[in-house]
Amino acid sequence: MTKRKLTALAAAVFTVALAQAYAQMPPVPAPGQSPRIDQIKKRGVLLVGALGESPWLRENPGNDAQPFTGPAWELANEYAKLMGVKLKVVPVSHETKIPIIASGQVDMTIAPLAETPERDKVVDFVIYSNSALCFFGEKSDPKLKGITTVDQLNSPNITIAYFTGTPPESWLPKRLADAKLRGVPGSGANAPVDEILSHRADVAPIDKSAFPELEKKLPQLESIPPGDRCLASDEMATPVGLAIDKNQPVYEHWLQAVAKQMEPELQATEIKVMKGEE
Repeated sequence: MTKRKLTALAAAVFTVALAQAYAQMPPVPAPGQSPRIDQIKKRGVLLVGALGESPWLRENPGNDAQPFTGPAWELANEYAKLMGVKLKVVPVSHETKIPIIASGQVDMTIAPLAETPERDKVVDFVIYSNSALCFFGEKSDPKLKGITTVDQLNSPNITIAYFTGTPPESWLPKRLADAKLRGVPGSGANAPVDEILSHRADVAPIDKSAFPELEKKLPQLESIPPGDRCLASDEMATPVGLAIDKNQPVYEHWLQAVAKQMEPELQATEIKVMKGEE
């Protein structure tokens, strides 16, 4: 079978899997079970607070019909579709994206939010993604030949550079205890690229969503793990999701169940956005 036929077959299998997933989508709670859902359906509109942040909710300037792209946007549209209502965006800022939920001006905020203990005290989260790290180094580095997993970096033969005063400083000694760690002052960049290019280090951690752009600028670099496995990394992961007002258990459970059912599609969309294909 040719490569083209294999690709077409894989696409067909994925399409069938998605169709089956949607056929099993959790039903909308019946009237009287969730005051919030009843209110949304009566209003005929799902109000969502939105503030763009790639790759979860990337803005599409000038596109009124599709102002955003990304998994958070797909999820919000699916919620509205299942409830049989329209979707309306309420612009928010970094300062208002959480307070607006408690004020009742929106039914949820789809501005991507990292879940933290402090935020858990004031809102409930519907998790659909994460912020995580992968590593990168030069393709020509002989020490990296054959290395395709983060576990393989756990060697005294490998030097890992990181910015001091950032989360990897406390995470790396636990995750890769046998590697040589090299802390350097932060420079405002996403990662200590100069340490790699100058060969003072073999690899460095980087936010997985930032690596595709770095790779475009410096094609001599490669990610560990390679390709889409980097973009789907869960190394040093922080949960990312949308937020709703607290004490709405039926509403929260249904939203999370839908997100779980859509997980493969949402991850595929997120990877496309990171690669610039969406």
